[in-house]
Amino acid sequence: MTERRGITSGSPYEPIIGFSRAVRIGDRVIVSGTAPVFADGSCPDDVELQAARCFAIIGTALAEAGATPQDVLRTRMFITDPSYAEAVGRAHAAVFADIDVKPAATMVVVAALLDPRWKVEVEAEAVIARSEEHVG
Repeated sequence: MTERRGITSGSPYEPIIGFSRAVRIGDRVIVSGTAPVFADGSCPDDVELQAARCFAIIGTALAEAGATPQDVLRTRMFITDPSYAEAVGRAHAAVFADIDVKPAATMVVVAALLDPRWKVEVEAEAVIARSEEHVG
């Protein structure tokens, strides 16, 4: 049986809602919807900074699961206004700029997110391209 491992980020919503920031099973890593919140609870107003914060949290979760942005196959970006698409797209492009095969990506406009300060929330899915047993 393949081990299932949860990764936490310290989000106050994890115990309240009952979810993991990410779950790794085998070579697959699924990262939950990730909001643009700093450890102190603050959230920048600028949507591009919000998106960058989401990707930073996702990057940390991927690393803890043994993955990198290069392993990401799919992203989903939820924005609350279509005018945010360009800025969120720039943040996405910055993360994956040096990767030959960019992830499949979806950007969806939604009516609202859980916190009214949030303008963007991001999910990611990765498959680790190399087996940890064969590294080294």
